[in-house]
Amino acid sequence: MKFKSLGLAALMLAAAATAPRAEVAEVTIAQQFGVAFLPFMLMERDNLVEKHAKAAGIALKTNWQKVAGPSVINDGLLSGTVHFGAVGAPSLITLWSKTKSNVGIKGMAAMTSYPLYFVTRNPDLKSLKDLSQKDKVAVPSVKISTQALMLQMAALDLFGQANYQKFDEYTVSLAHPDAMVALMNNTVNAHFATSPFYEAEMKIPGARVLTTSYEILGGRASALVVITTTKFHDANPKVYKAFLAAEKEAIDTINKDKKKAAQDYLVIAQDKKSTFDEIYGVINDKDYAYTLSPEKVFKTAVFMGKVGTIKDPPAKWQDMFFPDIHDLPGD
Repeated sequence: MKFKSLGLAALMLAAAATAPRAEVAEVTIAQQFGVAFLPFMLMERDNLVEKHAKAAGIALKTNWQKVAGPSVINDGLLSGTVHFGAVGAPSLITLWSKTKSNVGIKGMAAMTSYPLYFVTRNPDLKSLKDLSQKDKVAVPSVKISTQALMLQMAALDLFGQANYQKFDEYTVSLAHPDAMVALMNNTVNAHFATSPFYEAEMKIPGARVLTTSYEILGGRASALVVITTTKFHDANPKVYKAFLAAEKEAIDTINKDKKKAAQDYLVIAQDKKSTFDEIYGVINDKDYAYTLSPEKVFKTAVFMGKVGTIKDPPAKWQDMFFPDIHDLPGD
């Protein structure tokens, strides 16, 4: 009897070891501010992640957190307190390079391509080359945000690789809403802005656009990509696919009716400063796109490898993204 009991216990342990683990019942998603995050706004309002998870047999709860910049999202992913986040391409590239041996952060898909606008109130600035100690430039996160990296790329082109960090000392970390107020109050005299903050800032006397991220990169580029960890991806394949399906549905909804999407943004964001025509003009602009396809992410990674920000640049853009979107056109 004793041996039979031991044998039965061994079989039960083996079965337990090979049985699939239940996927998570709750996820946390971090997002920032602005019309660029409209897909996330629709996913939250319409419970799209829960809808697709339910179709896969999972009762899922979502927690949506508003954060000021990518550093909070990065820390959350590394600690496991955040499961999904939308960040700039530089954040994805940095995290992909640094976490290969542990949590393995990769991109799920792109989300929004749009130009970033370097808005200034300094009349003496004729180009970025004229930036000096008297300038204070607001970016979402010093050194690691997309805006910060654009300034580094521009500095390399202007002053050579040895001086690619030349503009870093002029930057300060501010969330876009705070940066807009600071520009209005002359606390900063420049803001590397996104829509709809750029449109509002252009109403400030003396404000003008000095350059854009598209000018620096040489074409349309992903400003936001959605990321998660390989650890989460592998342990929760159904939840992962539900989230990706929800993002696709939200993007398809926006692209199908951009006028309705503009109205949705105004209501969800409770934006009292922007008009319908302004938001619709942003969404419908030829340079603005909600798409799952990564754009100019690989070019950014090559630059980061060149200056040593990452040690092992990817051989192709697919190296930084999970296989689900590898067949999409991207670069």
